[in-house]
Amino acid sequence: MDSNEIYAHLQKIYCTILKKDQVTLTDATTAADIDGWDSLTHMLLMDSVEREFGIKFKLMEIMKFNNVGDMVACIQKKLAAK
Repeated sequence: MDSNEIYAHLQKIYCTILKKDQVTLTDATTAADIDGWDSLTHMLLMDSVEREFGIKFKLMEIMKFNNVGDMVACIQKKLAAK
């Protein structure tokens, strides 16, 4: 799955969890860029992403995500290893 496909899935997830009509995600997007993305919401997002892609993040992986681009790279790596 390429990054554009992953971003399409992520945008739907983020809109649903954050209860927003539109969310723009880029490689550089962080929680500070989006209203409502707090620590609790972050865990809900991670859970939804794991279920959507059929993957599991390790806690250390999540802690190393500096931005959405880091998460997308991790998702691609996990999907390629399936």
